[in-house]
Amino acid sequence: MSTRQATDKNDPLIESRDQLVLPMATGEKPRADWRIGTEHEKLVFATSDYHAPSYDEPGGIRDLLLALKEFGWHEIEEGGKVIAMGGPDGTVSLEPAGQLELSGAPLVNLHQTCSETGRHLQQVKQIGDRFGIGFLGLGMWPDKRRDELPIMPKGRYDIMLRHMPRVGTMGLDMMLRTCTIQTNLDYSSEADMVQKFRVSLALQPLATALFANSPFTEGRPNGFLSYRSHIWSDTDPARTGMLPFVFEEGFGYERYVDYMLDVPMYFVFREGRYIDAAGQSFRDFLDGKLPALPGERPTLSDWNDHLSTAFPEVRLKSFLEMRGADGGPWSQICALPALWVGLLYDQGALDAAWDLVKGWDMEGRETLRASVPKLGLDAPLPGGGTLRDIAAEVLAIARSGLNARAQLNEAGDNESGFLGPLDDIVASGKVPSEVLLEKYHGAWGGDISRAYEDHF
Repeated sequence: MSTRQATDKNDPLIESRDQLVLPMATGEKPRADWRIGTEHEKLVFATSDYHAPSYDEPGGIRDLLLALKEFGWHEIEEGGKVIAMGGPDGTVSLEPAGQLELSGAPLVNLHQTCSETGRHLQQVKQIGDRFGIGFLGLGMWPDKRRDELPIMPKGRYDIMLRHMPRVGTMGLDMMLRTCTIQTNLDYSSEADMVQKFRVSLALQPLATALFANSPFTEGRPNGFLSYRSHIWSDTDPARTGMLPFVFEEGFGYERYVDYMLDVPMYFVFREGRYIDAAGQSFRDFLDGKLPALPGERPTLSDWNDHLSTAFPEVRLKSFLEMRGADGGPWSQICALPALWVGLLYDQGALDAAWDLVKGWDMEGRETLRASVPKLGLDAPLPGGGTLRDIAAEVLAIARSGLNARAQLNEAGDNESGFLGPLDDIVASGKVPSEVLLEKYHGAWGGDISRAYEDHF
């Protein structure tokens, strides 16, 4: 999530509906300016006993953040507490229970993305070795109960933790127990955004299957391959899901604005603090009738904040965010942006991917999304067959897109090699969770603590 530090005194008030479209419309960029943003989260644990470190304990989360200063990062504070670190590689921030996230810088190619990821992991591992901290690349804590996890000192999290149980049964699990990898990509026009949104939303279940990496809950198999993905099915229906309207005729920025106006608010940020507006209406805010701030009208920053509080499978802000993948080890982090860049950043590949999915109906897409957390690559496709039947074809399309981009490193290699981990998954027929379950029932002898030995 975004990290606000101060209220902008010059932030313009929203005077008309046209301003609500601005974040999306001003995100349009010529192809030469398209960039790749990658976000990845990691579970943090103490190597002595595998507990999740608190913010304040010696060698805990605060100390981990501050130690990044030796690599050129600087503090970002909220309420006098360091809650993130900024630097040339983006922002290192905290998720609600201390999951550590790198929100990477916007980069030109995947070679840069993977170098950024490597630098970050090398830095935190060096600090972790000194503090007795390890990092776990999974989509969900394999053994922790909610009450065993710390809470980080961020105002928006306090509001969300209170609100989540009112709207779903698993929102607290989403906040406290899960990790993800995410890719953020650009578009050149409204029509380009629409095609990319539709393709990435339709194929998001395939990403969920290929990166499925959360088969354990509280020390035992949970019956799912991506329990993290299942958790989203009952987190908050008003702000999650497959967004059927994206596939309707006439979809564009205006329709997404309508959707966001129907998403209930979480908060308003004023004078360095978060004001609880959970469940209230941004439409009322536009009319100066928000109960949390009676008589006040929203600014553009308030709208941008609100855009960050919806959690569909693909999210639109001033770029598109692909949100379907579980967190994973270093070897898989670069594969997610490789998949989406290959599919979306070359027009030939984008058209081929759209040809593959454009005949799917909404009922079939919803069934696929609902089935994939448990079935993975065996989830049923609209019209027959399973994800397993199209996985290799989708990777081939992505590879063609990466080949066409011809972004070379110093050795003369293009970006297609970053798809290697996904090729291996398709060739073996086993998603990461299935490999973990084999270890659990085999070499681990049912001992879930062995997962910590495989961290990163």
